[in-house]
Amino acid sequence: MNAGLHQAAPRPIPRWQRAFAVARGRTRYVPLLELATLVAAIAIGIGSYFLLARQPANSPLSPPFMALLLVANLVPAIALLVLLGRRVAMRRAARSPVGGGGRLHVRLVALFSTIAAVPTLLVVIFASLLFQYGVEFWFSDRARGMLENASELAQGYYREKRRDVADETVTMAGDLRDFLREATLASPEFAEGYGWQVLARKLSESAIVTISPDGTARTLAMVNPDSRPVEERVSPDIVRELGRGVPVVVTNSMDRIEAVTRLLPDSPTYLYASRATDLNALSQSRRAAAVLTDYRALLERSRTLQLRFNAALLLISLLIVGAAVWIALTVADRLVRPVGELVDAARKVAAGDLAARVEAPRSRDEIGTLAFAFNRMTERLQEQTQALVAANDQLDRRRAFTEAVLSGVTAGVVSIDAERRILLINSSAAAFLAMAGDPVGARLDDVAPDLARLLDGADLEPVVQLVRDGETRTLAVKIVADARGHVITFDDITQQLLDQRRAAWSDVARRIAHEIKNPLTPIQLAAERLQRRYGKEIAADRATFDRLTDTIVRQVGDLRRMVDEFSSFARMPKPMFAAESIVDIARQAMFLHEVAHPGIRFVLNAPDPAPVLVCDRRQLGQALTNIVKNAVEAIGRRSGEGAASGMVEMTIADEGPRRLVVTVADDGAGLPSERARLFEPYVTLRARGTGLGLAIVKKIVEEHLGTIDLHDRDGGGAVVRILLDPGALAPLAGKADGLEAVT
Repeated sequence: MNAGLHQAAPRPIPRWQRAFAVARGRTRYVPLLELATLVAAIAIGIGSYFLLARQPANSPLSPPFMALLLVANLVPAIALLVLLGRRVAMRRAARSPVGGGGRLHVRLVALFSTIAAVPTLLVVIFASLLFQYGVEFWFSDRARGMLENASELAQGYYREKRRDVADETVTMAGDLRDFLREATLASPEFAEGYGWQVLARKLSESAIVTISPDGTARTLAMVNPDSRPVEERVSPDIVRELGRGVPVVVTNSMDRIEAVTRLLPDSPTYLYASRATDLNALSQSRRAAAVLTDYRALLERSRTLQLRFNAALLLISLLIVGAAVWIALTVADRLVRPVGELVDAARKVAAGDLAARVEAPRSRDEIGTLAFAFNRMTERLQEQTQALVAANDQLDRRRAFTEAVLSGVTAGVVSIDAERRILLINSSAAAFLAMAGDPVGARLDDVAPDLARLLDGADLEPVVQLVRDGETRTLAVKIVADARGHVITFDDITQQLLDQRRAAWSDVARRIAHEIKNPLTPIQLAAERLQRRYGKEIAADRATFDRLTDTIVRQVGDLRRMVDEFSSFARMPKPMFAAESIVDIARQAMFLHEVAHPGIRFVLNAPDPAPVLVCDRRQLGQALTNIVKNAVEAIGRRSGEGAASGMVEMTIADEGPRRLVVTVADDGAGLPSERARLFEPYVTLRARGTGLGLAIVKKIVEEHLGTIDLHDRDGGGAVVRILLDPGALAPLAGKADGLEAVT
């Protein structure tokens, strides 16, 4: 063998791929997997809640712990989402005409979910750890200490400024009290000293205010005053604070530090002083305080931030995976839709709809090429099918014409192939050969061996005799050979031959009756004359003379009766039809023989009321009498030389307006094998019979538009059945010659 012809061994399938294929085929475990995933997701969620509840309050959680919680909750959630997408894919695939269990949908969902889930899971873990470590750093002791120190530094600077203003105000109040011991408030010396105090202490503004008993404030002296009212400098709240023993009250305004102290211990006179502050330093101090406040508030919400960030990552991850599943379903639908249209169209074509087409997509991709090829294929199939249908219709018309022709002919037609299997058979052949069911395809040797044997002979136009239902039928057979086999045609010529013989015997009977009847009368007259004239003259041996003349007269009588039968058969009178009781005719026919043969039991079975039949009473009575006579003679042949004993049973059955059956059964000697010839003239079972009885009976029955047949009786004997049609005979009432009246 050529070495180049052998094929390489197939590559073995990896074990994991085989395991995946087996697991994929076990779809009955998927609901259990879905339920287990749902239970796992719920259990992990509840466990995460209890783990978080056991952690210290208002403190950040460790980054690994938070990342582990996130992954533990995210993995079953993604798995549940993918399983949900798989279920949706299976439902969509169930509505698709493609079938296949939705494997394409499931594969795309699994592929897209894996592509989306794995990177998302990695990014989520990295982002969670990054954020959690950032939170841990933001809320560490070092960061908190730095913010607190910066805030404390700013606040300490501002407090130092406040304390300096308060000290300067109290010191200046003491110096002014010393000035007031030497001068008054209105003196120039006090005003000069007061101004020098404000300038030397680097104060921006100062005022001496007195409060009347009714609470009205009045300014006694002022240095660098602004436009504010005096009540804003020394408010009632400040006065109450000083009244409780506080040496100095320091307040903050927008741009300065203000201080108020009592100037005179025993008088409601107060010294107000203020110093402008550094706005930048004040702003930094306030910002530091605000930052520290916000930081402390954020520190209290650090766990909430961690949980919210993890929840956001979880939600975003699920949205990404869900979007991937949705995209996978959409892509699968777009891929399956044209395939489904192809499958649906293919099923329509399989069902016989060759006009089915698929809409070709605009894109000339593989699906478009497949759709174009499918449409082209169905178009050609439709054209070829239409051509085949047209040809088949033509063949059907020809076949129908042939079958109509064959069914309309009485001859049997059988077409066989080279193996003698039946290809075609008409109804006449099937009925004659008594074939049950459809004989097409059966072997001719099995259903009609007599015809099959003719194929082996040299004579292709033989005449054969077949036995059917106990009767011998004569067939004229013609065999024609063709390219496929043989065509056998046959016609039942039994009746035709019988009619020919009957016509021939009728002519013979007429000639015999004419030739014999003429000399019978002179012979009889001569014998009688000899007996009368010479009987008295013969003295010796008179008995012998009388016996001889009597024999001549008796034989002449027998010949006359035979000639009468010949004449009756040759020239049967035309029947005269009238409505008669068939029961009365049958009873009269049996009564004549019942009296003559007391040893035979005669039985008549007739319906009540008696049916009325349009017939020739004399001829039909003659036919029944002849049939009963033959039955009695058959019983006599069976009984031999002894007294005849047996039974003759006549049954009249009214089976409807179109069917009247008269049956005569006996338990006599029975029928011969060639019973069909008993209806032929001069065929008889008696030694001295003429053989015209049944021939006359058959002719009478045919004149009455009926049929007669012979059968064997169960248990021995014979059965003669006459079938008449009362409906066809009814219009013949009052007419002569039934056959001519019908034709």
